[in-house]
Amino acid sequence: MRRNSLALAVAFAGALTLTILASGQGTYEVWAIDQSNSPGTTFGGTLYIWDGHDLENRHRAATAPVDKIDLGGAAAALCLASTGANPVRPHMLAINPSQTHAIISLVASGHVLFMDAATRLPVACFRMSPGTGGARQAHMSAPSPDESYVTVANQNGKLFERILTDYATNTFVHDVDATLNLAACTTPNGLPCEAPMLRPDNAPICPVPESTSRFVFVTLRGGGLFVVNARATPMAIVGEYDNSTVHGNGCLGAEVPGKMYIDSGGGTAANLHQADLYAFPNDGFSQLNPPNTPAPSLVFSDASEGADAHGAALTKHSRYLWVADRGRNFLWVVDTTADQVVNTIPLAGQASDDPTPDLLAVSPNGSHAFMSLRGPVPLTADPHVSTGSTPGVGVLKITADGRSGVFEALAPVSNVDANGVERADVHAMTLRRR
Repeated sequence: MRRNSLALAVAFAGALTLTILASGQGTYEVWAIDQSNSPGTTFGGTLYIWDGHDLENRHRAATAPVDKIDLGGAAAALCLASTGANPVRPHMLAINPSQTHAIISLVASGHVLFMDAATRLPVACFRMSPGTGGARQAHMSAPSPDESYVTVANQNGKLFERILTDYATNTFVHDVDATLNLAACTTPNGLPCEAPMLRPDNAPICPVPESTSRFVFVTLRGGGLFVVNARATPMAIVGEYDNSTVHGNGCLGAEVPGKMYIDSGGGTAANLHQADLYAFPNDGFSQLNPPNTPAPSLVFSDASEGADAHGAALTKHSRYLWVADRGRNFLWVVDTTADQVVNTIPLAGQASDDPTPDLLAVSPNGSHAFMSLRGPVPLTADPHVSTGSTPGVGVLKITADGRSGVFEALAPVSNVDANGVERADVHAMTLRRR
């Protein structure tokens, strides 16, 4: 088996187990990344980490203490030493289930960076494989719930890749034999994976693993979707959906008992306005199934001007699903029992005139939600939906048991260049429990 491996042991302090309190004090952190270059460089970025309790207080959020980690420093040095290239455009961020490591996807250069979440130190860096036309990107990397692997959407390379993970020993292996070439493969039904009338552009956008760690839902830029057995080598398609069944540019998903929500959006010049939400069963996938089986149900679909569904998060007890429309500055609220939209939450107002919400996360106690907010010079997605006025993290107070909310405060970030232009552009965001 051909593998590019890197094993690096580091010492780190023992973890303190904390009980989740009524407030978030000391129990969780909010992580967000400004994906603009580190000042004075053409690479890097800046990771911001706040105590969640500080952001819950709407009077303190704007001036809350924050840890800032320059990804153009030690992280870039490790990536350069490991791959021969500097890391560019930290676009997505994930924390493994044990909360010990952060996984950062750098979309422009194709790097995946592993960091020790407690010490904030980089421990491993990989560059994804060249794919279609020699391109390689890492749009999003998703850790499996069982912590045995991370799947990577190599977007413009049109490859779906896997990194084997052992967080306890800081051992990570780029398992190139697992790679699935989405531009050249054939589906179990003997159809081309990429074809004009089926799936015209198989750039993978977001991998969404389900709770057993066997299957990963893979959204595609041009529409359609694959469900992949991520444990197989090479990884294998077990569910194939065309672009008439699932629209393009899906980003994140969310699982509740018995089903997986997947959205579709606009955000590209080829698909300016789109917002859909699908509810898939989370089992029943087989290479023996015909295409588009098992069928998803359509929760909502909206192709109005400005529509762009993107991030999503479940409220406490998974009662409601919030879906961000970054083009029109509101959140859909979906009842997960009835699969119906029961409310929308407007966002433009006193806290921000044009927030442009991208990704969402809900606090462990369910009292607050957080949004990554885009900047005036967006570095990813089409500017018609990704241009915002207040880069940073938005803070919402959740009300009515998750059916509604109020945009209360903003934790701003800034990266003003030598010409006085605000370059900060926050996309990646997640929470980490201590």
